[in-house]
Amino acid sequence: MSRLLRGTLILSAATFFSKFIGLIFVIPFTNLVGEPGMALYGYAYIPYTILLSISTMGVPLAVSKFVSKYNALGDYAAGRKLLKSGLLVMTLTGFLAFLILYMLAPALAHQIIDERGGKGNSIEDITLVIRMVSTALIIVPSMSLIRGYFQGFQSMGPTAVSQVVEQIVRILFILIASFIVMNLLDGNTTTAVALSTFAATLGAVAGLIVLIWYWTKRKPHLQKMYDKSKPVADISLKDIYLETIKYAIPFVAVGLAIPLYQMIDQFTIVKTLSDYGYTQEESESVFAIITQIAHKLVMIPVSLATALALTLIPVITKSFTQNNQDLLHKQITQTFQMVLFLTAPAAIGLAVLAYPAYGALFGMPTMETGGFYLRWYAPTAIWFALFTVTAAILQGLNQQRFAFISLSVGFLAKLLLNKPFLLVFAGTGSIIATNIGYTLSILFNLYIIKKYSGFSFKWVYRRTVLMTVFIVIMSIAVVGITSLLGKPDTRLDTIIELTVGILTGGVVYIFLGYRSGLLTIILGDRIPFLKRRK
Repeated sequence: MSRLLRGTLILSAATFFSKFIGLIFVIPFTNLVGEPGMALYGYAYIPYTILLSISTMGVPLAVSKFVSKYNALGDYAAGRKLLKSGLLVMTLTGFLAFLILYMLAPALAHQIIDERGGKGNSIEDITLVIRMVSTALIIVPSMSLIRGYFQGFQSMGPTAVSQVVEQIVRILFILIASFIVMNLLDGNTTTAVALSTFAATLGAVAGLIVLIWYWTKRKPHLQKMYDKSKPVADISLKDIYLETIKYAIPFVAVGLAIPLYQMIDQFTIVKTLSDYGYTQEESESVFAIITQIAHKLVMIPVSLATALALTLIPVITKSFTQNNQDLLHKQITQTFQMVLFLTAPAAIGLAVLAYPAYGALFGMPTMETGGFYLRWYAPTAIWFALFTVTAAILQGLNQQRFAFISLSVGFLAKLLLNKPFLLVFAGTGSIIATNIGYTLSILFNLYIIKKYSGFSFKWVYRRTVLMTVFIVIMSIAVVGITSLLGKPDTRLDTIIELTVGILTGGVVYIFLGYRSGLLTIILGDRIPFLKRRK
């Protein structure tokens, strides 16, 4: 196995592991702080994520691409020049982002809720948690630059290890601090959530320490390469940054999509539902379920499916560059089939089992409300996955500029529709507006893919119809089996129902896929025992 391939696999595994534990930690955390605490946590993390995306601007991938390019030419000095000046720039942009978020915290809090003296989070609570998470912005941009520099040398280990350490430290601190505050010190939810948002800073410090350790260990080797550097061109800092920004821009659109949609929800759900007749506490519960709890659950199958499908993007780029149309179309078909085959049954299955899933993970008291919104939100996983994959295919076709246009179209639709839909459909209106926004973005991306690759969606349509039939049969089987268990009265009952439902759905769907040959067509090259099946 080549060093590049091995490094890419290590980094992909580390990224998936980091995202996965970042998604599932919501289960114990919600049980500790409840839905009001999750709402408060979301109020801090959504603007933080947006500012982080803007301040880093796809730095790791862009820097790695720049460094790799000039290393291949023997010009190691260009990458070192970017690292030295970039660390200063990233520190400044990070500190600027910290100041912006810290200073805007009270104004953001007033935009999120109307302080009417009702039960729920206060302006002061929201201001505190936003300011606590803002400190991470000082460290993360510089850390991203160092990760990208290592990746430019096809050295994925430092990034992989620092990502995992950062996430583990963050989540352990969140859960331990919340447990101590809520259960041992008999503290309040605000204190627990404030410490939990500050965990982002502690995680970043841990990740940075790992990178510094790698730098110290590898400095002699890197210095030897630098000393042998052969400047290819007298490239100025201005040219370096222009080239890096050009590489970075395509990576920003996909990263910003979800937090931008959530920002609209953050500024509209609580206030609009309060006008609708909900109490502030009820409105915040809806916000927490939609943007944090249900969202984290549906992102689990999305992460798995897109991680597998996106492995095809480099080969799509190669086929497009070589103008190999037949292979290109086959690879695009395979990408769509894979993401739909894995995401769609998981999303619909989660919708069917929404009530027992919510009851089993978060307890009986919130099962009715949580299960209702999870059932509505679960199918959105399909839209998330398709947007991510279509935007990535645009990158493979060197048409990444259109990703920003499609994001803007969807974002505008969400912005215009969210409040009216909330007034008409209550909390589900937010989900409907999200689905409409993503649908418009996906349709635009599909049009661009067809235009620039000449791709025909015939086989994707046909196999999507077949998958739909299998999913319907799977859903009927799950509903039939779980209905025999009766209505759950305890948390143990919901756990049993959820387990039986997952096993039934999984067996039925895999059996149908295997017997029809669809499983072999889509995953055969990746699963040894399927490759031999004719």
